[in-house]
Amino acid sequence: MLSISDSLVRLGLEAADKEDAIRKAAAILIEAGSVDPAYTRSMLGREGQISTYLGSGIAIPHGMREDSALVRQTALSVAQFPRGVRWNGEEMVYLVVGIAAASDEHIQVLANLTGVLQDDALATRLARTTEVGEIVRALNGTPAPAAGPAALPEGFDHTANATVGDPTGFHARPATLFAGLARQFAADILVGGNGKLVNGKSMAALLTLGAEHGASVTIAARGADAMAAVRALAEAVTAGFDGDAAAEPAIAASAPQLSFEGAALRGTAASPGIVLAPAYRLRRRAAAVADTPRGDPQAEADRLREALAAAREELRALHAEVAARAGSKQAAIFLAHQELVDDPEMLQAALAALAQGMSAARAWADVTEARAVELEGLRDATLAERANDFRDVGARVLRLLEGAAPAELDLPGHPVILLAEDLAPSDTASLDPVRVVGLATALGGPNAHTAILARGLGLPAVVGLGDAVLAIADGTELILDGANGQLLPTPSAADRARAEAARTAFLRAAEEAAREAYRPAVTRDGRRLETVANIGTPAEAARAVAAGAEGVGLLRTEFLFLDRATAPSEEEQFQALHAMTQALGGLPLVVRTLDIGGDKNLPYLKLPPEDNPFLGIRGLRLCLQRPDLFEPQLRAVVRAARAAPADAVKVMFPMVASVEEFREAKALLEKARTDLDGPPIECGIMVEVPSAVTMADVLAGEVAFFSIGTNDLTQYALAMDRLHPGLAARADALHPAVLRMIDQVVKAAHAAGRPVGVCGNLAAEAAACPILVGLGVDELSVSPPSVPELKARIRSLSLRDARRLAGRALACGTAAEVRALR
Repeated sequence: MLSISDSLVRLGLEAADKEDAIRKAAAILIEAGSVDPAYTRSMLGREGQISTYLGSGIAIPHGMREDSALVRQTALSVAQFPRGVRWNGEEMVYLVVGIAAASDEHIQVLANLTGVLQDDALATRLARTTEVGEIVRALNGTPAPAAGPAALPEGFDHTANATVGDPTGFHARPATLFAGLARQFAADILVGGNGKLVNGKSMAALLTLGAEHGASVTIAARGADAMAAVRALAEAVTAGFDGDAAAEPAIAASAPQLSFEGAALRGTAASPGIVLAPAYRLRRRAAAVADTPRGDPQAEADRLREALAAAREELRALHAEVAARAGSKQAAIFLAHQELVDDPEMLQAALAALAQGMSAARAWADVTEARAVELEGLRDATLAERANDFRDVGARVLRLLEGAAPAELDLPGHPVILLAEDLAPSDTASLDPVRVVGLATALGGPNAHTAILARGLGLPAVVGLGDAVLAIADGTELILDGANGQLLPTPSAADRARAEAARTAFLRAAEEAAREAYRPAVTRDGRRLETVANIGTPAEAARAVAAGAEGVGLLRTEFLFLDRATAPSEEEQFQALHAMTQALGGLPLVVRTLDIGGDKNLPYLKLPPEDNPFLGIRGLRLCLQRPDLFEPQLRAVVRAARAAPADAVKVMFPMVASVEEFREAKALLEKARTDLDGPPIECGIMVEVPSAVTMADVLAGEVAFFSIGTNDLTQYALAMDRLHPGLAARADALHPAVLRMIDQVVKAAHAAGRPVGVCGNLAAEAAACPILVGLGVDELSVSPPSVPELKARIRSLSLRDARRLAGRALACGTAAEVRALR
């Protein structure tokens, strides 16, 4: 492998301008006999075509491809200019790496150089070092003799240390959220840990820290809002970004043990279930990556950006599809993939490779593979398993660069257990559960995104079986036991009987749970609560019914307005609502009118920016100001109510802050109803702001029902932005102040004979359930998968005990005290 020699490094040089600096870098190569003297002209010619500035004070001038005959031997020179050289505009270069290459021998050095670009502290040291060996070690990828804490570059004066609070460490979701929060600040942000210093606005770079739960990281910032950035990010890291990280066990602890007389392959349980089916090995050829560019470097850069934009759109659609099939938590995997597509460090590394003549496909393939290999070397297993995500995103972009359609699996016409070395998350999400009834992979772990998706899709899976699974011939009969992590090839009649019996018992238990889900939620002493679902897509309506929901307590109509260039028509909205009422079969559908603003925006509305959008034009206020949006939606609701069973469709207005707002909105609904000769429609409100709480007794005389949105109510009551990662952990809906507001609304509503529901995240919290029951709430609305568990929890309660617990909660002083109650 090519390495930089001490003899090709020059320190302490000065240059009058960029051309002079390039000539000095070329002179080193000429002096070493690596290139013909005419190569200087070729390097200057390349610079005239496209800038070779990489970033972090580093440039990589090199010759034009057609002049490769001028290269006598592949080599790299390093010219250091401690006082800097102005390159393009305001760009200052301190390190010029001159490249003489007729092949790709120098790629590894460029990969190491990319690592320098991610580490501003290292780039700054190399710009001023007086030790040739330090530069040679950095560009050759050789560890320094002593690994101490990374030094911060000049100007990063605002710093804080934080302990990683996320249970599974700084994995994909926390890194995604950290980078997103960091980008809200203008300041430059660095994060240090394990002897490394990386760009805090790059999710890909953050993953390479390998920061586990409890690890200490340093956050540093430079810029106008540096102090605020450091404080917010440090609080977020300590509090933890991923509150649900430890909520989902890989496999139910109560899964029965299944023993076979045959020799089963042992792996890791990834998704429960027992299936019997023939094997089918997934065989996929690696995509060919062309080394020769199709055009000049700028054209290749344009092609890469176009492919990244197309990948972003595909991932956005895949996120929506997986959310409908498996749930929002599983779908969040593809939000992380979108973050990789948008990652500034990965794009910069690829553009650097393009600048020295590489094709877009080769550059992107090398960058993603380098990141994947780096993650695989981390000690933390969860982080190491994310290497597959980099390869998945890499393959998607490569396919788009080639203009190819998504590859479909060539499966037999009968159900199979799919065998593979490993599966990308995108592959898993696209599987047809009718044709693929189980997964068995040689690699992978229970926390890999593929395993998480398999659990969300209800697909039995065993991972980490080793190479032996790849030797199983297609068509071999298999028994896959996902709960116990075993795969049995060619089972005997006795083993088949055991598996059939276990499968029957498993299915019977699932059917019993499903039957229980349809039973009403009644406490032990006879108090019944309505248990309904929050949904955001038409597909979720059927899932809600299947889960035992007694209707939909919150339909988020924003799904009709998102990911498009114009607002939906009245007809389009009616068709979507009508499909949902049919899926619900007469069960109630509570339609929340458009709730845009705050953390949700629609580019095509061209809303003016607001200093504080959460206190600006959002929710019902926006709808009242935009009749072009509001009136077609109200007409669609009335038409859906007219086509549905009596009283099946209800309307709920979001973010109601005053009686006047409700009256104005109700009048517009009544006008639409009259114009269309629609049936009477119950009209209620979301209670999300303190003014609605204090006016609940007055509002109770006008509304048909209340639904308390605890997410927004908590942030407004406690004056804590619920989207601020540094405050999210403290914005606790079990705070006594929030509970007292719920109590006030329930009492005011019941005095007027009006029901009260809770549709925020609090409704699904195990600790909150008995308190809400004790406060007298009439309805709880949760995501469809949470319905069966919520019903079972309510059935285990005594209303008398719940009231006693609620009284104690109201008397507490803090959320922590409430959570400590037993």
